[in-house]
Amino acid sequence: MVRRQFTKQFKEDALAYVHDHSDLSVNACACNLGISLSTLHGWIKKAKETGEVHRGSGNYASDETKENARLRRELQDTKDALEILKKAISILGD
Repeated sequence: MVRRQFTKQFKEDALAYVHDHSDLSVNACACNLGISLSTLHGWIKKAKETGEVHRGSGNYASDETKENARLRRELQDTKDALEILKKAISILGD
């Protein structure tokens, strides 16, 4: 069995394909690209370890930054809900 060699550009394009086609499973992406699932999983794992992976919505610099943004949104939503409850109490209390 001959081992196939892939260029760095092909690997980057494959990772971009997986990212751009989030509606497809990784297995479907591998089939569409003509590579094995284990090969594609290896590239994804290596990209995550080296930080070369696309982070998705927002493209935050790190996972911590993304989590902080999510927590800020959650806090703002909670504050908004509290304000609505305060107004409802004042209306019903009168």
